[in-house]
Amino acid sequence: MVTRGTTGTLDRSDPEALHFLRRRVMSYGLVVGTLGAVAVLIRLAYGASYDHVRFLSDPSTVAHILAALVFFVVVAACRLGPLRWGYLVFVEAMGILVGSLCYIWMGYQIPLAATPEMITVSVLSLGFYARAIYVPSPPRRTALLGLILLVPLAYMTYRSYLERLPNLPAMLRMIDVTTARFGIVEPTTIDREAISSAVEVSIWWLFTVVVGTLASRVIYGLRRQVRDIKKLGQYTLVEKLGEGGMGLVYRAQHAMLRRPTAVKLLPAERTGDRALARFEREVQLTASLTHPNTVTIFDYGRTPEDVFYYAMELLEGATLEDVVRADGPQPAARVVHILAQAASALVEAHGVGLIHRDIKPANIMLTHQGGVPDTAKLLDFGLVKELDRNASASLSQVNVIAGTPHYMSPEAISSPQDLDGRSDLYGLAAVGYFLLTGENVFSSANVVEVCAHHLHTVPELPSTRTDNPIPKELEALLMECLAKKRSERPASATVLRDRLRGLALTWSEDEAAVWWDDFGEAIAAARKTETRSPSGHTVVVDFEQR
Repeated sequence: MVTRGTTGTLDRSDPEALHFLRRRVMSYGLVVGTLGAVAVLIRLAYGASYDHVRFLSDPSTVAHILAALVFFVVVAACRLGPLRWGYLVFVEAMGILVGSLCYIWMGYQIPLAATPEMITVSVLSLGFYARAIYVPSPPRRTALLGLILLVPLAYMTYRSYLERLPNLPAMLRMIDVTTARFGIVEPTTIDREAISSAVEVSIWWLFTVVVGTLASRVIYGLRRQVRDIKKLGQYTLVEKLGEGGMGLVYRAQHAMLRRPTAVKLLPAERTGDRALARFEREVQLTASLTHPNTVTIFDYGRTPEDVFYYAMELLEGATLEDVVRADGPQPAARVVHILAQAASALVEAHGVGLIHRDIKPANIMLTHQGGVPDTAKLLDFGLVKELDRNASASLSQVNVIAGTPHYMSPEAISSPQDLDGRSDLYGLAAVGYFLLTGENVFSSANVVEVCAHHLHTVPELPSTRTDNPIPKELEALLMECLAKKRSERPASATVLRDRLRGLALTWSEDEAAVWWDDFGEAIAAARKTETRSPSGHTVVVDFEQR
């Protein structure tokens, strides 16, 4: 991943850009040097029936070997030299200029009868095209290097014909004979033939320069477009981490700060005034939350292309979905420990008039914070709803069913315009049910049936779906939170948090550390190839748009 400066070139101050340039120059030197070395071996094979001493001492062979060595020197100079922009550019430029001069000298030593100028142009063209492919270079610089090489190429061709054409047997001389209208025959002079050959080779080389410059422009332009896509303000996107209800999440790096960062953005296919306004409101509301169990927002903004994004703390760990997938149903004490932290985060959010609306295992992450394992973080307020009745109806999505089906409260399905914080308590209880049993409260083949169960079906007791012991007080509290009528649930997140803390179930840091030692590496490896099931995706049904 590389970044772009204000002039459209690679950002010379970015260490990643420097590493990228060094890798590309080294690749170019290695490829061209290897091709030259292979060609030397082929020449040696052809000369096997001749005197090897004379063959190896032939000036053209020596020049050929030196040319190949030049490009290997480029590789070594990049690997061992300083990681500085000017140095890398100088090494690359000297490599192609000196290496090409060696090949031009090689062509000058080849017998004239073998048309050395065309051999030289062919060899130089391969190297020039390889440079356009491998080295990130503006087209003007590519053209300038090509025009610099034109001078020695044309001059050496002219000198070669001027000095050696008279010594060529007459029958092999490529001297035109022009018949004038009156039958007068005038042979072309040696000097004119040398000039003609130099002009011919110059034209062929100019074709190479034009094509190489166009290739450099196209490839360099494509690289710039990719960098533009992955450059958001001061943040460079590194890799995609996942997708939420309202946007994509990427691992990112800040141009100046080196703290771990995640960037969430609204992709182009979801743009529109309403979506952008909703996304921007999400950032503003989430940024107002400061609870240690809520993900922290660092920054937000829009790119010149009107892509909205925000930067937040990058959390390394495992979602609750990952935890159950790796280890199955969890001990009751750990479940209480996690739910109490999530409820604490909801206390703050509900206190400032926000409800989450998408509480689910994938939106609660366990991480190490301040050296404490199993710190829960509430993620993705992408479906957040403001409780202020004066809020814009269009922005608060009053006619939208939104959430993850397995964790949606009955009222989120039947009356999404009339939600309060107790809807989040229902979702959090469904998460606790999943942690205790390894299964969702309701399972069905399609979303409609799952929603119908939430509306009408009384859940089975979690203790009937697992062999792990579940304290009666915990089970009763979860079933209370899963009541169809919100009036029968705990009155607030504060009440739920306090009741969870009062269960006297303790999950120690030592127990958490042992668990992470056993499963941490496996979870990290699994997350790299993670694919979520459709039932775990957030759904949004907007009746106004329908």
